[in-house]
Amino acid sequence: MKKNIFLLFVIVIQCMTGQEKNLVHPFLPEIITKFPTVRDFTMSPNENEIYFTAQGYAGELSTIIKVVKKDNEWSAPQVAPFSGQYADLEPMFSPDGLRLFFVSNRPNAFTTNEKKNHDIWYIERSTINDDWSIPKNLGSPINTEGDEFYPSIAKNGNLYYTSTASSSKGKDDIFVSKFENNIYSEPISLSEAINSEGYEYNSYISSDESFLIFGGYKRKDGLGSGDLYISYKDKEGNWSKAENLTKINSDKMDYCPFYDSKTQTLYFTSKRNVIKEDTKKTKNLQQLLEVMNSYENGLSRIYSISIKL
Repeated sequence: MKKNIFLLFVIVIQCMTGQEKNLVHPFLPEIITKFPTVRDFTMSPNENEIYFTAQGYAGELSTIIKVVKKDNEWSAPQVAPFSGQYADLEPMFSPDGLRLFFVSNRPNAFTTNEKKNHDIWYIERSTINDDWSIPKNLGSPINTEGDEFYPSIAKNGNLYYTSTASSSKGKDDIFVSKFENNIYSEPISLSEAINSEGYEYNSYISSDESFLIFGGYKRKDGLGSGDLYISYKDKEGNWSKAENLTKINSDKMDYCPFYDSKTQTLYFTSKRNVIKEDTKKTKNLQQLLEVMNSYENGLSRIYSISIKL
């Protein structure tokens, strides 16, 4: 039923606007364009605090950026106080806003592998107005000597994330570790309704675990690169076969979803590019730079769309 409602909503909006592209909007372009590339995004429950990852053009640098809202305006971006030294990325708030999970290759005491790998870390605070704690490694059984990415947590504490573990069904899988008796259980790879022999990644779980949005790379029903997919959980705990969010995806890489249920807004990262060759007339330097530096120029940017899921 939820899937039918979602599809009906999209069709109605299409009829109202007549243009699907008008549904997706650049998010805070005056801030995002300060950085070469930007990916992944999370917002606090009170909607006054956002974190995202800024990277170099080739991903050689990766730092988490913090922006806060003051007097109903977003402040200038700053390096998050826990970031700026190591390769940090993929911040994600817990539903109560008292924990912030993220991924980092910083040193830890849980691995014997000399090569730096990516683990899931978190910081926490007692209230929404308190300072964050020092970063803490989530530890076993979540983190391994392999790589773990993109943590997303439900209201009951269950953690969904990407892993390259040997128990995966393909290249990368989406795993879940249930939070039982205040500890995380042994992670399991989600069913074939979601995971495949290819790459699945960047999963966002709704706070009530009713739906999961994730990225799938070059699937048979894909639009050309990485696409966003959605799957719904039924009353028996089974996931529906994932469906391509075709009205949102482009033929370029679309990934890193985050959904704000209060405003019914989906935020995501995209490398979409609307720049086309134009030989009708000569362009001067200013005109060339305006085109090259436009928001939808093929570099990773944050976008938003109003949609009821």
